[in-house]
Amino acid sequence: MKFLTFVQDYLKNTSELFPNKEALIFGNERWTYSSIDRSTDFLGISLLDLGIQRQDRIVIFLDNSTEIVLSLYGILKAAGVFVIINGSVQAQKLSYILKDSGARILITHTSKNKVVSNAISNLKLDNNFKIIWVGAYNNMPQNLILHSIRWHELFKNKISQENIRKKLMAVRAGCIDIDLAALIYTSGSTGEPKGVMTTHQNMISAARSIIEYLENTENDIILNTLPLSFDYGLYQIIMAFMFGGSVVLEKSFIFFTNIIQRLINEKVTGFPIVPTIIAMILKSVDLKKYDLSALRYISNTGAALPVDHIQKLRKILPHVSIYSMFGLTECKRISYLPPEEIDKRPSSVGKAMPNCEVFIVNKNEEEVKPGEVGELVVRGANVMKGYWNSPKLTSKVFRPGLGFDEKLLFTGDYFKMDDDGFLYFLERKDDMIKSRGERISAKEIENILYQIEEVNECAVIGIPDEIFGQAIKAFIVKTTNSKLKEKDILNYCFQHLEPFSIPKYVKFLDELPKNPHGKVDKKILL
Repeated sequence: MKFLTFVQDYLKNTSELFPNKEALIFGNERWTYSSIDRSTDFLGISLLDLGIQRQDRIVIFLDNSTEIVLSLYGILKAAGVFVIINGSVQAQKLSYILKDSGARILITHTSKNKVVSNAISNLKLDNNFKIIWVGAYNNMPQNLILHSIRWHELFKNKISQENIRKKLMAVRAGCIDIDLAALIYTSGSTGEPKGVMTTHQNMISAARSIIEYLENTENDIILNTLPLSFDYGLYQIIMAFMFGGSVVLEKSFIFFTNIIQRLINEKVTGFPIVPTIIAMILKSVDLKKYDLSALRYISNTGAALPVDHIQKLRKILPHVSIYSMFGLTECKRISYLPPEEIDKRPSSVGKAMPNCEVFIVNKNEEEVKPGEVGELVVRGANVMKGYWNSPKLTSKVFRPGLGFDEKLLFTGDYFKMDDDGFLYFLERKDDMIKSRGERISAKEIENILYQIEEVNECAVIGIPDEIFGQAIKAFIVKTTNSKLKEKDILNYCFQHLEPFSIPKYVKFLDELPKNPHGKVDKKILL
């Protein structure tokens, strides 16, 4: 693998090495490396023609699809910054991200026109803001027509291949590897999403390290059911296009048997999962009935894989390597457990990945001894540059490091390390919930609940759940004489929250437990 400067360079390099190899399989679509490279060249030129300048942000608001993959590489080729957000996001969050990122363009699907219309209704957009629509273009709301462009029109450019190369090379002038490649929005304890600033160097460094320990080669075929808005899902594309593998992309993980059949039919070698996926498979499917002999490894991150699930997988699929990993959006990946250690230390998330250093510190930022609990700190080129438009929060989480202009990431996670240097996750320091592999802000859900007129007080916590890892439970104190019911709460949440953020349980209380300082004591609610 060559050492290249920019993320998009790896697509170009791989397309030269394996032009006719299948890079992406989505439904009935089968895209070769050369076809993706050529299409993203055209898209990059079209974005430049729309007036995109270096480092301009472009929001991609789509469900898993080929269009996301083409969009992110087209944006990078135009020297822009891509912002992928989950296709299930509601108007309020979409509006916030569009405003916070200062996006010049939104790429979305026509099925989302109502959400988009509501999202931009309160934004002051200039005439240069554009919305690129994928899908049938019918019944478009009036406030969107002025800004609208059809997706297929972006690929009608008559420019020659030689002029495309010249124009794309010209836009690279002055670009360097510490320029931003992406803003990845993640839930924050304040309730508002925060944009993690990710450079080309960050992305390439993290991907290289993961490729190294997973021992990926051009022979690997990855099945990805994870949303591309989730960095774990996104990097399946980034990594495969670096090492020349193939990605079988699914819209989501819904139909278990279809996914299992896809594993078999495509001779998948790598299957990235989160605990929810394995919990559902083990509960609903007898894996012994299927020929999964091609499968080489399963990787897990997002939350700890229960030891019981690890043991079941080891028994059913003894030939498959299981990689237990730990990471955060702020640094992509931190650690992995070598598969040969999985039986000996099933509850560990391993040691630092290549080109990354970790240590555990106490409240005085002094390194603790083995067995002692402290906050995990990360050092490496994979540590992102901070939070977009949030210098105060950035200085709190990303602190001065050991070298010149280096930053250490204080993760907010409590860990301990054994005598052999293996890491064990204990709990979050802040008020975050890990459910279905997603990091969810309790504060964000509480902010939505407080918008309900008859909610006087509320508190949201995560409780243990066999399938979700943690399930979301909301405690509600109603106003006097309120007739609010559980279904009213859930209906409101369905309209304003992403599916993975909707409470599984709702409980009404006369009052919330408080500590001596008047703050809600969530430990009593557990």
